[in-house]
Amino acid sequence: MKCLVMFSGGLDSTIAVHLMQRLGFDVLALHYVLPFYSGLGLSHEVIKARAASLAVPLRIEEEGQEYLEMFKGRQFGFGKNVNPCLDCRIHRIKKAAVVMDEVGASFIVTGEVVGQRPMSQRRECFDIIEKQTGLKGMILRPLCAKILKVTIPEERGWVRREDMLDFWGRGRKGQMAYAAKFNLSYPMPAGGCLLTHVRTAERYADLANNNPDFSLNDFKLLAYGRHFRISSALRFVQARDDTENDPLGALRLPDDTEILLRDALGPAGLVRGEGSEEEMLLACSIFVKYTRERTKDLAAVVLTKGDTMRVIETAPASEEVCEKFRI
Repeated sequence: MKCLVMFSGGLDSTIAVHLMQRLGFDVLALHYVLPFYSGLGLSHEVIKARAASLAVPLRIEEEGQEYLEMFKGRQFGFGKNVNPCLDCRIHRIKKAAVVMDEVGASFIVTGEVVGQRPMSQRRECFDIIEKQTGLKGMILRPLCAKILKVTIPEERGWVRREDMLDFWGRGRKGQMAYAAKFNLSYPMPAGGCLLTHVRTAERYADLANNNPDFSLNDFKLLAYGRHFRISSALRFVQARDDTENDPLGALRLPDDTEILLRDALGPAGLVRGEGSEEEMLLACSIFVKYTRERTKDLAAVVLTKGDTMRVIETAPASEEVCEKFRI
């Protein structure tokens, strides 16, 4: 019998995959990629390595416009920052149900633990998720199944309750003990989804206030670089290091202006929106401040918009100016 496991690659979903494999199920791991990292040609090697360590087949779903529509039309609000955790969970499980039917799986498995996350992993949240997805009883949460209501897989004898676990709360001692017992490797806990970060929330607030009809491309841009609001119509983003140059290049629109150093390698800048020459000069001076040319009295930068290219020489902005316009 086949089951579909929602797989983030973290400790909990690793245990969910391993446990279902131990019980003899044909497991398919399903991993969702946030739209920030979708459509950019990324290879997702980390999650592939996590799946390979468990010898589990992996399906990766890159999310895009449909995620943004969920985000804008959320029913259950945000968490501490701009994380629509409950709406996101409902959205993803609805999509998983389609995959479940497509691959012939009998039910969906998640690594959720009751009480671990306040926005989406409370008992009442599980009930809301089942109601909103139309999957009542068809979502098995084996890490805490012993303290939840009986599911259809249990009722039908596909799994036994005594084989399930009873983890609860935010601690991870039980999970770590399980991993140690079965010699499972797992990554150290990270900072959570990008949408849970304060800086992302600040950038989102700025974007929504100045461009309420923002696009998927605008949304993706929140994940990269340093952001500066030059005016209500002009936003400047600069790669923090060379690794962000490619994503910024991939997100560059025909009407955007790219900024590069003329005489040295370094991070790329991207100006979105229309502004005055004075505002463009300000963006250029901030750009120079975060490059290796920042110690020079004047640095040459190349501005490219469409087929038009020009060179501007500018002094680096002061730290006070940069902080004034930083989002």
